[in-house]
Amino acid sequence: MRYALPAGNPMRVVLLCVLLFEVVVFGLAVPVMILVSGVAPTAAALGGGGAALLALVASGLMRKPIGYLVGWVAQPVGILLGLLTPSMWVVGGMFAGLWVLCFVLGRRLDAQAAARAT
Repeated sequence: MRYALPAGNPMRVVLLCVLLFEVVVFGLAVPVMILVSGVAPTAAALGGGGAALLALVASGLMRKPIGYLVGWVAQPVGILLGLLTPSMWVVGGMFAGLWVLCFVLGRRLDAQAAARAT
């Protein structure tokens, strides 16, 4: 699977940490949306809470390939929170960048391990 890392890859833990930090930040974005950006509380709760829930589900499923797929979906959702509060364009982009960077580094670790094995 091109979108998942194998079980022994140490970057799996880092990707899990990225998702857990996203849960916290997306949840904390809800009051920012309401108080700073003037978003309706229902829309803020649905947007930020939904993104946080998506990241939480992804982190819970990280032992299975579907967890990676949900994690990949959570990244653009986090960026799209910028539609509700502009600061989330930057924050969501940083998390998406971290996700991609950690995934690429995990792939490189796999390639190095395969090269050493041959």
